[in-house]
Amino acid sequence: MRDMAHKPFRALDEWKSALMTLPENSFFELLRSVLGNIKTPFSKQRLMDDLVNLLSREEIRKTIAAYINEQDHKIIAAVAILNEPAPSDLDAFFAGEFTHAELHANIINLEERLIIYRVKETLCLALNPVLEEILNPLIMDTQALFPSYEDKDEIHSDFVYEDRIIAALFAFIQDEAEIVKPENGTDAAGTPFHGALPRGIRKKVLDAAKRIFPALDIEQVIKIFLTLGLLKLEGRSLISDGGKVKGYCELTPVERQEYWTAALYLCRKEANAGLTSGDMYAALETPLGGARYFFNKLRLTASFIHRFRSFMDPDRKYPETTLRRLWELLGKNNYETENVWATQFYDNKPQFPFEPLFAAMETTGLLVKKETCWKAPCFVVSGSVPVEAKPVIVMDAALSFVLYPEIPFADAMALGSFCSVKENDKNTIHFELNRQSVVRGFDQGLKADTMINLLDRLSLNRLDVSLAWTLREWESRYSGVSLHQGIILTLEEDRRYLADAGPVSRLIQKTLAPGVYLLSSEEKSEAVKTLLKAGVDIVAQPPIEFETGRDILSRSAFNPLSLSGSADLPFCLNMEPPFKEEKKSDETADSIKQKFRKTLEKMKLGKQEQDELLARIDRRLVLSDAQLEGASLRYEKLEARGLDYSGKAAIAKQAVETGSLLEISWPGQDGETNRTTGTAQALEKKDGDSILVLRAEGNSENGARDFRIPLRKISLLRRIKQSIFGE
Repeated sequence: MRDMAHKPFRALDEWKSALMTLPENSFFELLRSVLGNIKTPFSKQRLMDDLVNLLSREEIRKTIAAYINEQDHKIIAAVAILNEPAPSDLDAFFAGEFTHAELHANIINLEERLIIYRVKETLCLALNPVLEEILNPLIMDTQALFPSYEDKDEIHSDFVYEDRIIAALFAFIQDEAEIVKPENGTDAAGTPFHGALPRGIRKKVLDAAKRIFPALDIEQVIKIFLTLGLLKLEGRSLISDGGKVKGYCELTPVERQEYWTAALYLCRKEANAGLTSGDMYAALETPLGGARYFFNKLRLTASFIHRFRSFMDPDRKYPETTLRRLWELLGKNNYETENVWATQFYDNKPQFPFEPLFAAMETTGLLVKKETCWKAPCFVVSGSVPVEAKPVIVMDAALSFVLYPEIPFADAMALGSFCSVKENDKNTIHFELNRQSVVRGFDQGLKADTMINLLDRLSLNRLDVSLAWTLREWESRYSGVSLHQGIILTLEEDRRYLADAGPVSRLIQKTLAPGVYLLSSEEKSEAVKTLLKAGVDIVAQPPIEFETGRDILSRSAFNPLSLSGSADLPFCLNMEPPFKEEKKSDETADSIKQKFRKTLEKMKLGKQEQDELLARIDRRLVLSDAQLEGASLRYEKLEARGLDYSGKAAIAKQAVETGSLLEISWPGQDGETNRTTGTAQALEKKDGDSILVLRAEGNSENGARDFRIPLRKISLLRRIKQSIFGE
């Protein structure tokens, strides 16, 4: 296909060149079928000028326009929108509506009628520029390809992970000092996504999560947090990544949900990744290598979801066929990466396969099913009530409070950084402050005054007076004993006696300076346990200061999707039906064909000539009486009807030998006419009759099917020609 930014029609000279470079017999057969007998001497260029003049006549254009039916309209519009597609691209686009054989037959017919042609360099399909005036309205009327229906019923997203739940989960996960199983634990099922948990989650954590969040899959939630980068694994604990949390909070509610959906899709996809946890960690050890790829993949997936939904009007509903075609169209412009991890972590199928990503969007409420169609729901934005006008947290005890639904997401996440989840009951979420959770906040660089100011603002200064004193007292004790990455233990002078205590002294590998010790422990959690056993109740673990630019991903992982939300399409899709004026005097296709049949009846022709011209009329190739009266016929029997048993047998035999496509019609049990298109497989003899075996292709629900039909029962047998432009 051509570049997305293009005009639907090529230059007139390119169309002429495509016809003039056809093989001699194909070129003259085509011209004779339209212009009649060609007088010699002749010039190809002059013949092409005559053809342009014929197709430019007003009465001829009216006939061409009247012949265009709904199937023609869809194919013409698709050729324009898909930017000169290969026939295989049209096959994918119309999957479930046309079989390959049916689509092939329609394309050949449009080529014979000079509406479409094939570009000589690529054999891709293009539109005849001479007919631009006729075809433009059909191209702009994309409702034929993307049907939708008015539905002004307001549907809200039923997203189970609403803002307060996410903040509560964020707090719960960080509250667990050891969330990962020890080395000899059993691995979790599946291969985790980046920054994953290589040994699975402790049963104690799973049980606690089940009590507080009974309806949620905590393992999946943890994987989503890791995929989003909001949490990262350190030892056996999960800690917050402040930069990414800040970036995530700055997104709009819809964008956050789109990122969450993208992460869910990637988590579900991980089982087929084929990477071990060791491979994943090796990739992530390069700060701007593997990790950047994973975040780019997340962002691109979320951006695709955003672009897809941007075409859905909340006041309309869309059948799945429309959504699949829009998906296919948007997918043509996908980001292609040469990153080596792309070839290992993702297969070579389309970047965003429809079923799994569509299912993720349904799970998170980005799409809501209504009857047999789908709608884009409306979103209730949290934090829409100014916090100055109404408190969004209410203290229900000295150190606990209730979160109201109106709390802004960023504030809820900030509370989750230094609070624990006390209760989650019937949409009522209780947070509490305890020593463990507040120390966690100190470890992330928060100060007691910061916590107090946030709580004051959200409660409209209705805090218990003892709360501020408690937070400041914990802060003053926080610096007494602290652990530093490396692992370095520092002890204030009044605490240095701990270095001589049995449990702690066994961990000290070297004294670096008075009160500064290098530990032999490989994990902070082991050192914390030892200090707690020695009687220390608060152990500080200050955040690492980045000095080398390793944290660049934290600042760039999340981009507002609205900045990249416009779809790069050839022109604006009209998703709503256009205004159409009723035709008053224009002739219909049936009336035009009937007029030509009457003209044919008056002509004195042999049976073969009459049959050939009648077939041309039925295929909508005849545009004027002159094409009947001066027709130059090269007879080729393509069809046989009714009692013409020998004709049907000859066509069927030729089709079997060449593997040609056939179109057949036969009467049904209730008098209706059955019709199908397929490839001739065999001609069998049974009880004195010949049985045609035809393989008809199925749709997405039904596979290929073999028909066995006696020739005597076939009312119409037609062989479908191949393209004059080559296949």
